[in-house]
Amino acid sequence: MKTFIVGGYVRDLLLSQSGFPVHPNDRDWVVVGSSPEEMVSLGFLPVGAGFPVFLHPKTHEEYALARTERKQGRGYHGFIFHTSPDVTLEEDLRRRDLTINAMAMDAEGRIIDPYGGRRDLELRLLRHVSEAFIEDPVRILRVARFLAQLPGFRIAEETEALMAEMVHNGEADALVPERILQEFIKGLSTPNPMLMFTALNKCGLLEHLFPMLRISEKLAHSIQAAATSKIPASQILAVLSLGCSDADKASSFLNALRAPADSQEISAVLFEVSPLTDSLSQSSEAAEKLFRICDAVRRPYRVEAVLRMCEAGAIGNTALRSEDAERLRKALAAWRNIPAGSIAARQPNPRAIPNAILTARREALQSVWEADLK
Repeated sequence: MKTFIVGGYVRDLLLSQSGFPVHPNDRDWVVVGSSPEEMVSLGFLPVGAGFPVFLHPKTHEEYALARTERKQGRGYHGFIFHTSPDVTLEEDLRRRDLTINAMAMDAEGRIIDPYGGRRDLELRLLRHVSEAFIEDPVRILRVARFLAQLPGFRIAEETEALMAEMVHNGEADALVPERILQEFIKGLSTPNPMLMFTALNKCGLLEHLFPMLRISEKLAHSIQAAATSKIPASQILAVLSLGCSDADKASSFLNALRAPADSQEISAVLFEVSPLTDSLSQSSEAAEKLFRICDAVRRPYRVEAVLRMCEAGAIGNTALRSEDAERLRKALAAWRNIPAGSIAARQPNPRAIPNAILTARREALQSVWEADLK
């Protein structure tokens, strides 16, 4: 029985040693020459459903028995896994997606690299390990996401060709929304998310999956600006939805993706407030429209999301200055702090209550606006 650290940890360790800005995190282990019975006898806890994976009794890290796999059907569920003590480390590594993810490290720190992953790291190249790449459509998304995650890397031409072939021959049709969303969120959390979508455009997958979405040069700039400012990925997804021609199509796109609720919520707001963003620093009337569209009294986080995007330059033609954003935040506090209950209690005519509260909020907003501009 031998154990090896495999995959992303080894990749990131080698990259960090060469000065690349990554940090090795969670370790995944492969066990060669063992069996489920032996693992259990050693105190490992079995957790794998499709194939034998175990948790170490002390560290709780994952240990998977070395395995091979055979395709039986379309998509990424059509696999038959084979594990036995005679499966070699090289056979296990061969089933992985990219050469840079198909390296292992033994207990002495020696690197096992049967498929040229170390060389491809030096070349900054994302290259598939074998023709088995085409058997799992999620790999198209993963390669595109790695392109965004690893600055300076490129996709090998032969790998790009396989990605396009998978889209053309229908293998990518087996992708499910949950897996697509997972990779989108990871990609939108990287320093260069547009590289992911450029790659997905090039192989035809983005249009194939979401024909209602078009990413213009301006939208690409917005997405990049939001990522640079570390806007949450779920909200950058709402910015991406602006690539649809209207709010209904954006909703369809996000529904097809099974996007989180805040993506849907912020997307709907952005379609309404986008025409206002360039005038937010100039007039209290625009600020009032923003507050009313966002339902600022009950949902102030919507206003904050819009302001952060405006400051980042992710929406509108120019970035909102920090002093203008601060004025809007003060105005928001004044708008929300109006004692609506007291105003309502003083109104003899119930029908006059909404207008009285709105008038008080407008006066409070205007007071902040004028005081801040003096």
